[in-house]
Amino acid sequence: MDWIVSTVLFIILGISAILIISTLVSLPQLGDERKNLVKMKAQSFTFAIVIGYVLIELFQKIYINIWKNGSYEGINPVTFLITTSIIYLSSLLFFRKKYGG
Repeated sequence: MDWIVSTVLFIILGISAILIISTLVSLPQLGDERKNLVKMKAQSFTFAIVIGYVLIELFQKIYINIWKNGSYEGINPVTFLITTSIIYLSSLLFFRKKYGG
């Protein structure tokens, strides 16, 4: 059962990677300044979301370890990577539509 879940997650990750690459390939049509602006905005937005999520997980770990005396499982790296890539793809498409004309 675990291999089915991991296979589905890797398929989603592969689809996200293909969509991100195809979106980045279509950006040169916009021109250098707008292309750089779109990539910079999408990267900044994704970075802010990821840092916020990591801070929330950090505080959750501290709370569970100190006050609950439990063990914290941590962040699943595959789901974290898939979520980050989906956020980057959606922000890239949003800013491409906003600044692309």
